Amino acid sequence: MEDERTPATPPPTDPRATVPLERIPLHSTNLLTVLDEDGIIQYESPAIERIYGFSSDELIGEQVTEYFHPADRKTVAEAFDRIVESEGDAVESVEYRHETVDGTHRWVESVASADPMPDGQYVINTRDISERKERERKLQHTNERLQEFAGIVSHDLRSPLAVAQGRLELARAQSGSEHLDAIARAHERMDSLIGDLLTLAQAGSRIAEVESVDLAALCEASWQTVPTGDATLDIEINRRTDADSSRMKQLLENLIRNAVEHGGNGVAVTVGEIPEGDGFYVADDGPGIPESTRASVLESGYSTGGTGTGLGLAIVTEIAEAHGWEVGIAESSGGGTRVEITDVEFK
Repeated sequence: MEDERTPATPPPTDPRATVPLERIPLHSTNLLTVLDEDGIIQYESPAIERIYGFSSDELIGEQVTEYFHPADRKTVAEAFDRIVESEGDAVESVEYRHETVDGTHRWVESVASADPMPDGQYVINTRDISERKERERKLQHTNERLQEFAGIVSHDLRSPLAVAQGRLELARAQSGSEHLDAIARAHERMDSLIGDLLTLAQAGSRIAEVESVDLAALCEASWQTVPTGDATLDIEINRRTDADSSRMKQLLENLIRNAVEHGGNGVAVTVGEIPEGDGFYVADDGPGIPESTRASVLESGYSTGGTGTGLGLAIVTEIAEAHGWEVGIAESSGGGTRVEITDVEFK
């Protein structure tokens, strides 16, 4: 007769009996799910009740994809298939919506690696990201409203400005007053302000698509679109990185314009790679920026002279941060200003 003190062996029909408990942190705040290679649920940790409202054993034996939002099923299923078919150390991370006990859907992120347990089952680590997704949604809505507002303001300001510029040309034909040149300069500054405000509103948006860009070629293209006078450009970088090419060009144009406007006649502008290899810089040999005010020049509205809008470097900062980069100000080797863009991943 079997000793009654000997624990009974779990029945083989219980899926949890095949799962090594040391592989599953039962008290984790994340949800731990065990799937077989067909996506059938073998185990759900207690966190499932907190995240989805189901009990730990309620979904066992079910096909996991049946609980995904229809729009997300294909993406998640393909990611899991890649894990099952991989023979290496592949890791897949995917964001999707999972059904809850009341029939609604909650945003989660699941991570799995191509490292099955001895019996061929896979452990999936899932965390609730619904609050983050809601913040992103609100931010996206705010950005869209900001861009819409900026576009309306830009149009409503440029229309009367165009009328004023037209009247100015008529006045020039009738009079040689010295005041007309001052009016023309005021018009040019207004146009620059409108353009920079619109760019700044757009710069804060999230990057949607990136592509491999050639920094040297983009610097050349940016130089051609900025009034540079007798300034010179020396490109000392030959690198590629993933970026939104249009926004990256805006960034370089603003850095070049800033160097030319504040560097003085015949300023030499250099674009080079930071020695540490984590970014690039745009430097000039102009008068430079005092160390005590370097942080301020990155803020909107700050200008060291009367010719700029004070938004150029603020635009640079917004575009850089949208790419996940950092912006800093230092002194160049020629005693001028050196704007550094760091945390850039080169290819």
